[in-house]
Amino acid sequence: MRTTVGIIGAGPAGLLLARLLHNAGIDSVVLESRDRAYVEQRQRAGILEQGTVDVLRAAGAGERMDREGLRHDGIELRFARRRHRVDFPALTGGRSVMVYAQTEVCKDLIALQLKEGGPLLFGAQALAVEGAGTDSPRVRFRHEEREDVLECDYVVGCDGSWGVARRAIPEELTRVFERTYPFGWLGILADVPPSHDELVYARHDRGFALLSMRSPVVSRLYLQVPEGTDAEAWSDAEIWDELERRFETDDGWRLRRGTITSKSVTPMRSQVQEPMRYGRLFLAGDAAHIVPPTGAKGLNLAVGDVVTFARALGHQRETGSDDLLDTYSETCLRRVWQAERFSYEMTTMLHRSPDATPFEDRIQLARLERLTSARSAEQDLAEGYTGFAL
Repeated sequence: MRTTVGIIGAGPAGLLLARLLHNAGIDSVVLESRDRAYVEQRQRAGILEQGTVDVLRAAGAGERMDREGLRHDGIELRFARRRHRVDFPALTGGRSVMVYAQTEVCKDLIALQLKEGGPLLFGAQALAVEGAGTDSPRVRFRHEEREDVLECDYVVGCDGSWGVARRAIPEELTRVFERTYPFGWLGILADVPPSHDELVYARHDRGFALLSMRSPVVSRLYLQVPEGTDAEAWSDAEIWDELERRFETDDGWRLRRGTITSKSVTPMRSQVQEPMRYGRLFLAGDAAHIVPPTGAKGLNLAVGDVVTFARALGHQRETGSDDLLDTYSETCLRRVWQAERFSYEMTTMLHRSPDATPFEDRIQLARLERLTSARSAEQDLAEGYTGFAL
């Protein structure tokens, strides 16, 4: 099997890249180790930056998003039992975000790929990327109980931090920067309308809490818990009681309770691998970088990566110049590190470390006081949250 671009992984990054390449008249093959049902059901991100929304619309993948997604023009910060709204359009010249789950993005892109695009192979496990440093890279994979080879001009690894793509870059050529946090997020999905019409980020002495949503009738909520927590160790009643404590305000606001349909614990870590390119192998999304979910940056960073690659390959096709391909890693990493900075600042401002001192608690509160009283600080948060330019 032969193609121009071999894409490993059918998450939002791989699927969007295939769509962008198709629209540019460039052929590709997508290899995904899981089956279609798994890809369309795995719960991940739910916040799309303005730039991501614009890219999906331009790619022809925004119709259902615009119909069913929830535009949000701000978030609410809570601390010391007080509430403060951050108005995104007023601070960013009109930018906003969209609540539209990653599962739905994947469903839309899969349907388009199967209808109009190149091959999308589910149950196709990539075994190795070979010849990445040559002009003829190949992906060895297993599909329908037999081994095959996909010969490519380029390979883009969208297969996550444990995938084969990043392992194809010689270890001596890479640097990995990482931080692991001593807490995680206990996340729930609940069949109950959201208790607020925008996301609520709460800093509390007992730990962080987040009120989010997946639709007008399904709520998504999170609690900061110790690292290694077993989600099943928390009863449904304990989860609701703790959420109520952490969201409590002095103005009588109330949390709606409902049936919890799923719960899980997400670890919190930051990681960046440099470079994001080796020869004709390019890394995108979690294969190159991971951010804690506090800043809602993971999916959006992946979109930025594949937009950068598609733009660079289109430029090469039009001009014959490899300049943009050669600077792919540098271009992506500028945006990646700004997103890492933003996510780190959000995480350390809102989460209470297990060994926090009274001094550190007061510093957190001082940061929040500054953010909610100085337009320049508030504007920096709004610009970071709604997204950096693609």
